[in-house]
Order: sequence, then structure tokens, then C-alpha cells
Amino acid sequence: MLDSIPVPLPNLEVVSTMPCPTVTLEEVEGFYRELHTPTGGRMVVKQLLNKLLVYVGKEVDHRGDCLMLMEMGISLAIPPGAVALGQTKKVSLVLIWDLSDSPPLSSSQALISPVVYCGPHGSVFQKPCQLVFKHCAGSATQARAYTSNTDLLSSKVWCPVQDREELKARTTRDECQIQLLHFSLYTCVLEAPWNSEARKWLQLAIFCSPLAADQTHFQIRIYFLNNTPCALQWAVTNEQPFRGGLCGPVQIFNFTGRTKDMCLALKYLSDGWENVDDSSCQVVPHLHIWHGRCPFRSFCFRRKQNEEGAVPSGEIIVTMHTYQSGLEKKYMEILRFQAPENGSQMTRISSSPLCNRMPRELFEQLQMLLEPNSISGNDWRKLASRLGLCGMKIRYFSCQESPAAATLEIFEEQNGSLKDLYNIMVAMDRLDCASAIKSFLNGTGNRHCCTLATSPHRSDHQLVGDRQSPEQELQEQGQPMAWSPGTKMPPEAYENQALEVEEEEA
Repeated sequence: MLDSIPVPLPNLEVVSTMPCPTVTLEEVEGFYRELHTPTGGRMVVKQLLNKLLVYVGKEVDHRGDCLMLMEMGISLAIPPGAVALGQTKKVSLVLIWDLSDSPPLSSSQALISPVVYCGPHGSVFQKPCQLVFKHCAGSATQARAYTSNTDLLSSKVWCPVQDREELKARTTRDECQIQLLHFSLYTCVLEAPWNSEARKWLQLAIFCSPLAADQTHFQIRIYFLNNTPCALQWAVTNEQPFRGGLCGPVQIFNFTGRTKDMCLALKYLSDGWENVDDSSCQVVPHLHIWHGRCPFRSFCFRRKQNEEGAVPSGEIIVTMHTYQSGLEKKYMEILRFQAPENGSQMTRISSSPLCNRMPRELFEQLQMLLEPNSISGNDWRKLASRLGLCGMKIRYFSCQESPAAATLEIFEEQNGSLKDLYNIMVAMDRLDCASAIKSFLNGTGNRHCCTLATSPHRSDHQLVGDRQSPEQELQEQGQPMAWSPGTKMPPEAYENQALEVEEEEA
């Protein structure tokens, strides 16, 4: 149905640099009164005077305290003794989702972190407090902390933290840590020397609304976000009015500052659907991403009119590639998902032992066997190495909720067969895993996985036959892993070799 297409989202790429509209004194007082009212440690997301804010407030005494914006990667630690004995102070930690408050940037500068406000503005402490938030710079040496010694509603005057004697900043691989004695606004900017290559890490998040049985149109939206926890949470919040949810895990992209636009190309669309847009390729201007404007692009698909006697398509399968302009042969596959109709409870299976998606029982058994780290490293890490993952990617997997599950999913994405996996396990001298696979191949294991996922971590998978054409392989794909943005771990900085695909020469 046409009315099932979400209303166009707001234009986030045109950001005003003008100060806030004129407001009355009563409105300003009400704004700060609500912002600095203790929330008991509870995080609040609210729009105040046209600013979308995420904040937490507490009353702090001489014992100190810690304010945290959960799932945002932002914290403010007030040490014991920072507040005088017998006194209390109201303290607020605020994440600003208003892009107009970001510092003005040149083409050589990139926004790599959220804008954070510690309030009330000008509050002074006897000991330094520590503000910590995430950044996404490709190199920590290029990350530079900035501050604006203004209140939240005034026009901002940004300057490097190093220009302020009372402030000290330190940047690690993915964090900015600022020691402060009085409160104001803070952020982090990437600044690279003219002869150095500047890069920052992006996360590409794909959202769509549920697919209804009688729905004639289907829309997906792809966000290009800084690789920080709060950027993804902003997209999740922005999608709530449209019932949009993540289609799968976000993809990490190493974005270069060489003024190359980002291209998003539609490569495959399953039978029964057609692209409504005139073009199968869309472009995102370089500066919109470089300056952290959270741009997105959308594709809309229409269900084809069924020919007489044809079975209506009950699902949609999409594959997209993204790359920077001029680098078409070095792309990343950001989306390969299957969206079933609501109410569909069955997945067709084949009796062939060759697999594209493992049955859930076998997958979970191998996950359990490979998960514990062994002294010899003969666990999921060796499997990851045999699958071609680099050392930095393996360290990234170690931060995940289940490294073994993430590694097995990489094997599935490579379209290997159970026989291939059996041979790998034998070569690894993991005879327990090889025995589990052999039992399945011999028919002694449970091979019937027909229903869709009920596990919160993983869906049931189907079996496919011998290698088919790419279109048939896509049509036989099982459901993707259930994904919750709250379980996403911020990745370590790693080489993107495992995510980027080098297109083979003809």
C-alpha cells in the first residue's frame, strides 16, 4: 500500500549555523530548570526549545559520583573531594543531538564525536572531573578536543582545549578524555597535517519497516554515521516514528578524507519486486559524511503485478554495494538480507548436506565447542585465521558477545559447505567439532530446522543444495541474526580488509 511508505525523514544535511531563535526569559529559565533537575540516574530523551537532548542529572556531594549516558559511550566522573564537605551540587551530563551546535569545520576537518554539555555552565570544582566520550578518528594522533565556553543556548565559540590552561585532554584509540575544573561544551574534531591522509570510521546502518502481506511498496533507509555508540542510537531514535528497525548488524567502513563522494549501488533485487527509483545508484556528498551530518539514502521497491497463475512473492531480498567515488572495484557489500512477510512461519529446506546457513542446533553446538579460549589458540581464533580474517579483525571479534558465533557467520557468508567445515576442523585437530559435523552429515544429527527464529541471538537457518547462481543463492538465504543495537560493541580500530571486497578482474 502506498500509505505504508514512511513520510520523508527531515533533511539533516542542511544545518543552520544561526543561533537559537529568540525566546522569552521564562522559556530560558524553564529550559535550564528542567535540564538541571536530577533524574535519579535515569537517562531522558527530550526535545527542549527545539533541541533534541539526551541527559541525566544527579545531586553530588563530597563523596563524588559518576554520571553515565547508557549505550551512548559518554560518562562524567566527579571524584571524592571535588565538592566541598557539607555541600551538594546539581550536575547534568547532556548529549546534544542538534547538529547546529557543532563547531564550524573546513573541508580538511571532520567531526568525529558527539557534542557534549556538562552543566550547569560555569560550575567550579575543587578537583578535576573527567569527561569521557567516544570518537571515530582513524588515528588518535589526529583527534583534537574542542570546547566552547558558553552556555547551551548561546552562540557557540569553539576553540581547541589546548588553548585553555585549565583544561587537559587526552585521546586514546577510540576515546577522548578531558580533565575539567568547570563545566561547558566539548567535542572532538579530526585535524590532519596537509601531507597526511585523514580517515575516520563510519558505521552503515540499514533500517526498514515490517513487511506486511498486502503491502505493495517497501522502503529501506541506509544511514552513514560516525562509528560512535550515540550516532547509532540517534538513528534508532529517528526511526521510531516509522516503526523502522535495524535489518542486520551495522557495517564498518574506513572513510577517507580525499573529497570522494560515497556511492550506494543496488546490485540485486529478488524476483517479484522492482525498483521505484529512476536510478539504481545514489550518491552522498563527501562533506555531509565528513562533517558528521548523519546523512541517509532511501530506496523504495514496488511489488510487481503477478502474472496469471504466478505465486505472489512472500519476501524481498536485496544486495547493495557501497564505495567511494572512483573506487568501484574496492567495494563493501553492506546489505544482503531477507525480509519475510508478517505471519510467515516456515522456511523451505533441502535434504542436501551442503550448507549456506547451518541449522541452528549444529550452529549452537559448534559455538559451544569453539567458544572457550584455549591456551594453544586452537579455538574460534584459529578458525577465524583460516577463514582469512586479519589479526585486528580477530581482536575485534573478541569484544563481541559470542566470538565463535561471529566467526561461524563469516564462514556462512563465504558460502562454504559442511564438508569444507569438516575438513577445516580436522586440519585444526578439533575432532570434537568434526565429529559433530560428521554426525549431521551421516543423518544422526537433527536436520530439521523449519520454523523461524525464536532465539534472541540467532534465527534458525535453512539448508541449500549444490552451488547455484547468485540469484538462486540469494533466494535460498535464511533469516539474518536477530540484532539489537544495545548489544553492539564499539569495534577496535582495525584494517578493513575483511569487510572490503576486491572485485576480481575479468
